[in-house]
Amino acid sequence: MRTQTRLDAAIVESLLAAAVAAPSIHNTQPWRFRLDPDSQVLEVHSAPERTLPLTDPMHRAQYLSVGAAVFNLRLAAVHQGRRPEVRLLPDPHEPGLLATVRLTGSLDADDQSSDPGLYEAIARRHTSRMPFTGRPVPEPIVAEMASAAHAAGARLHVPGITGTRRLLRLTAAAEARNRAHLDRTAETRTWITAPGADTPYGIPVTALGPPDAAARMPMRDFTCALPALRRPALWFERHVQVALLSTSHDRREDWLRAGQALQYVLLTATAHGLRTSLLHQAMEWPDLRAATDLPGHKRCHPHMLIRFGYGPDGGRTPRTPGQCPVRAAASPATDTETS
Repeated sequence: MRTQTRLDAAIVESLLAAAVAAPSIHNTQPWRFRLDPDSQVLEVHSAPERTLPLTDPMHRAQYLSVGAAVFNLRLAAVHQGRRPEVRLLPDPHEPGLLATVRLTGSLDADDQSSDPGLYEAIARRHTSRMPFTGRPVPEPIVAEMASAAHAAGARLHVPGITGTRRLLRLTAAAEARNRAHLDRTAETRTWITAPGADTPYGIPVTALGPPDAAARMPMRDFTCALPALRRPALWFERHVQVALLSTSHDRREDWLRAGQALQYVLLTATAHGLRTSLLHQAMEWPDLRAATDLPGHKRCHPHMLIRFGYGPDGGRTPRTPGQCPVRAAASPATDTETS
């Protein structure tokens, strides 16, 4: 191993600080990081104790979250002037090891400036569950978001008025199912955190969005059956702007690529001053997920509906400090290690 490839503590800390800023469903942060001292490779593992068995039984949303974290790791490495080599699902005998990131050498100035503003957007990006203004996003910005998804191996489709209404109806149908499913509702409620709670996971009450007074926007109702936590209804934007993220295949590695594409799109939007929120409800029901695919397009596997526009930030969610235990040589990952 050459000297320039070693990961010192300062570099590891900066990589993990970026990684844990990625979005995750219900802010579960379902990842775990580990440093292999022999290869100086940063490993990204799943965190089985931070999954949603009912909402995400196939762990597809978990893979999207991990993929987003991997994309942040890549950006942070480039920001450090290092060249990241990413491998997805590198070991078939260790299914919990979802990706590895190895810094293989130094970058020149041109490579470091290839994505201006994206690294800085990591700290500013977070989900806004508040109403947006309805001001149209300029087409060049939308095109840049679509190009970002394509560069990461996914597709971002921005529908017209009719397509948008169809996707919102499917999202509303999924949200209605979620509310009527008592066990799913209970699972969701476990990820709501009270003000001042000493936990780095979950959605703080202060970050929960209000219901839409006009019922146009089917935001997830984290306060279902908990009326004391419900915020007063507000009027959401009349003209909702959404984009559907999909891939051509639906394998585990495609889910990780979709997560990287998702984060690329979100950071591109953030760099241009946009706010975003993630509408995942329809993806949680197989029939509704299938119904969200693009008419006339074969091999379209939807993963996320992204709402974007101009508006307030909506409040931040906490993050666990990035820690990276050193992996014992030839020792498999365990669920009890600190994440």
